[in-house]
Amino acid sequence: MPIDPHTLMHRWFNEVWNQGNEATVDELFAPNGIGHGLGEEADVRSPAEFKTFLRNMRAAFPDVSLRIEDTIVQGDKAVTRLVLEGTHQGDGLGLSATGRSVSITGVVIARVAGGQIVEAWNNWDQLGLLKQLGAIPNAKAPDRFLSAKS
Repeated sequence: MPIDPHTLMHRWFNEVWNQGNEATVDELFAPNGIGHGLGEEADVRSPAEFKTFLRNMRAAFPDVSLRIEDTIVQGDKAVTRLVLEGTHQGDGLGLSATGRSVSITGVVIARVAGGQIVEAWNNWDQLGLLKQLGAIPNAKAPDRFLSAKS
């Protein structure tokens, strides 16, 4: 019997991301699965393409850790709110290793069928990531954006 979307998402983030278990990618990502929003290039299609993405991210952040804050399931979709933490110890993301620690939030919506992810939409605080890595200046917002108008 296929696993439910809630359990699937928890396994996905714990086994794939926190443990780096590529066998779980083959088990939980459908052969024709699609991952949107995983970088600048085209969508990730197939477990093999996802594993390439995973290896690149884990090379840049070998101590990557994803903490699940919430998971909400409705029908065949699961929404998971996450915090990603890690240290940029490897070249990647278009930057040489900075040695900086990062903590960013993200939301992943996955459509599940037959106990596998068939499509997923990923939204991460990429601006926050680039600021924490020093790739973008961390300028303070002008006061006019921070105060309410009467």
